[in-house]
Amino acid sequence: MKLDRRAFVDACAGLSLASPLLPGILYTLAAQAQESAAAKGEELPKITQEMIEQAAVLAGVGSFTAEQMKMMLDGLNDQRAAYAPIRALHLPNAVPPAFVFHPLPAAKAGASCNEAATAQSVRFNGSATAEPARIEDLAFATVTELAAQLRARNVTSLALTRMYIARLKRYDSKLHFVITLTEERALAQARAADAEIAAGKYRGPLHGIPWGAKDLLAVEGYPTTWGAGGFEHQSFNEDATVVRRLDAAGAVLVAKLTLGALAMGDKWFGGRTRNPWNPAQGSSGSSAGSASAVAAGCVGFAIGSETLGSISSPCTRCGVTGLRPTFGLVPRTGAMALSWTMDKLGPIARSVDDCALVLNVIHGPDGHDLSAVAAEFNWNPGFDWRTLRIGYLKSEFDPPPPLKLQEPKSNETAEEGQKREEANAAAKDERTRRVYDRRYAMAALDKLRAMGVHLIPVELPKLPWDAMQPLLTAEAAAAFDELTMTGRDRLLTEQGPEDWPNFFRIARFYPAVEYIQANRARTLALRQMLALFEQVDIIVTPSTDTQLIATNLSGHPALILPNGLRGAEAPPPPAIDDGNHDDIGGPGTPVSLTFLAGHYQDAKLAAFAAAYQRATGFNKLHPKLD
Repeated sequence: MKLDRRAFVDACAGLSLASPLLPGILYTLAAQAQESAAAKGEELPKITQEMIEQAAVLAGVGSFTAEQMKMMLDGLNDQRAAYAPIRALHLPNAVPPAFVFHPLPAAKAGASCNEAATAQSVRFNGSATAEPARIEDLAFATVTELAAQLRARNVTSLALTRMYIARLKRYDSKLHFVITLTEERALAQARAADAEIAAGKYRGPLHGIPWGAKDLLAVEGYPTTWGAGGFEHQSFNEDATVVRRLDAAGAVLVAKLTLGALAMGDKWFGGRTRNPWNPAQGSSGSSAGSASAVAAGCVGFAIGSETLGSISSPCTRCGVTGLRPTFGLVPRTGAMALSWTMDKLGPIARSVDDCALVLNVIHGPDGHDLSAVAAEFNWNPGFDWRTLRIGYLKSEFDPPPPLKLQEPKSNETAEEGQKREEANAAAKDERTRRVYDRRYAMAALDKLRAMGVHLIPVELPKLPWDAMQPLLTAEAAAAFDELTMTGRDRLLTEQGPEDWPNFFRIARFYPAVEYIQANRARTLALRQMLALFEQVDIIVTPSTDTQLIATNLSGHPALILPNGLRGAEAPPPPAIDDGNHDDIGGPGTPVSLTFLAGHYQDAKLAAFAAAYQRATGFNKLHPKLD
């Protein structure tokens, strides 16, 4: 007799079994048989008790009796049959789930975005210096400086655009940061900008400024490859909202820049994007080309994205400034979706002021991305940051703890011994680099105190942040479900254990109940992070992994800025850059510092970070490329 649906759900609930758990698990266990059956047009093989036993082990839900498993079979087979109609819809990446994540309301019921916003007014301060002797003298100029030159008509947008396109072409063979030049579009935009500026129709500080887009943003008439093999010729018949807003501000799009395949790392289908300070290394990612091109003086600014470090990491490696906005401040319409509850778009530039000018243009709801909120971003570079309470993550500035090296085992093989020694050597090297880099973090605290800042020690909530990371991979696996199901994931360049194809497959074993439980833990995290930012307005921290995980899950804004260059005596970089660490640049490479703020306090965050940047001037350093 066929099991009644309600009885089946009740039975599973009584066993603490996630009812949607076995789709992925049982599918995977029977994968070869299913692929063979599908190829022959045959029905899928029935789920068996043996499969349930194996799936229960994978799900960590204990064991079931033979009678319980027999009771479950009909319901599980029926449930699996429900996947086919959904899969037959071939849902495109642009279709979101029927839920919306808003970090502040979840953290504090009744708080409105406007109540959380600052009360500053938008201002732009910029005055032109003398006309440059050569147009290329402006390659590393800030947006503020370029805007002043354009407004004074000392230079033309067309000249700037041609200069940046020439530099992109010149250095791409060394840094591999361009996927598609948008040259025809850019030259037309630049000519239009010059005509408008000459006619007195000045649109604002981005008018005529050449910029680059991370190639997960749709641009009509050009490929949008997501950096991934199998998507090289993908295109969309519309522009992303951010692109349209920058067009409206008069900015000039000169290139679609690289990203690690499907927004992971710095390896894409055309190679690996390089760090301009040390081209032997990758630029980190996934906003690899955006950070590398800005650092190399090949665009005025760029747009990147972050889900879990994709603005922070390449800005750290390449020594540029990145602003990761509060989740929901910038609409993501027309951008590749990786995680609907964590994806954020933000500017990468050569100064905090530049990032603020760009964010001022691209923020605000668009009526399509339901996560985008009507929070204000009222940027005022003259805001009195001395009124702010400044905290610092004390434990992140402490000396690294003593190493716990792996001890040899009594029955250890020669191969195991070699792996242990290699792991210990790598751990020692990593600690040596952390000890060296700590001097820059401590110098930052000293500089802040010299600026008159009273630093308040604080700590992140003690929560299992790592245990919440599967939320990201579960959403990513859903966003690219068809890639896994059709086997097209084999086209992706990277196929190792730390790459998307493997993560997507693993995510199919993540129970729906555990996904919901992790989201409930995330609600606790939001409440505790809100309480933290009731103590202070800004938090200073090294650009470390723990705060990256915590603040990306909680949706808090971050500003990452260069904090000096390592000296000639710095520890050498490892022979192989595995992409897992950003602090391995070696002598002559940049270090970074991160500033955090409460939800929708992005303007206050920028005002304080800009003050530190003006006091230090590290953003004025740039790599020697020739």
